[in-house]
Amino acid sequence: MRKIIVCVLTMLLLLTGCKAGGGGDEAQDLALTIRAEYLALENWTANCTITADYGQRIYEYGVTAAQTGEDLALTLTSPETVAGLTARISGENGLLEYDGASLETGPLDGDGLSPVSALPALLHAAKEGYMDSFSLNESLMVLCRDPEKKPGEGTETSLWFDPDSHALLRGEISQDGFMVIQCDFSNFVHTTGGTHGDTPDNTDLGGD
Repeated sequence: MRKIIVCVLTMLLLLTGCKAGGGGDEAQDLALTIRAEYLALENWTANCTITADYGQRIYEYGVTAAQTGEDLALTLTSPETVAGLTARISGENGLLEYDGASLETGPLDGDGLSPVSALPALLHAAKEGYMDSFSLNESLMVLCRDPEKKPGEGTETSLWFDPDSHALLRGEISQDGFMVIQCDFSNFVHTTGGTHGDTPDNTDLGGD
């Protein structure tokens, strides 16, 4: 059975792109286990704080997020002046809007990264990003980046997971070595779809 599990994890490593980075086999094995779980993730909810750094301007938002299938809804809870504004993202397109109003802070990079698209970008990295290195201490940290670029160049995504519950605790997105997005998660709850009529698994991934 152990040989079968190792074989499956190896195939997953090759299919999703992953380098045997720092942190040892335990960190890498845990990262692959978590990736498999997030690949099966269908629905999830979480509370999070998003900090967007534009250099001379820094914006911080409190957000409740709920994803069902390909549809993601983000509702601002803070600051009070914009509380209630909702972003609905389906596929690759999204506009932060509520009752016809909109909130535009501008892109953070040349690819159009914004506070609205940060959460989908982090979940995409958790599922499909090239895992360059790992470290396992109080939490598991996984660094995802473009393998064709040098470290510190282009977009790099750092993800922190609870090693026991596998909750996504924190995510950071850097552009050319400068952190532009930081997201802190709590109460991450997800649903994975069952197969052959199985009942979906509802798992509280943790938090406060």
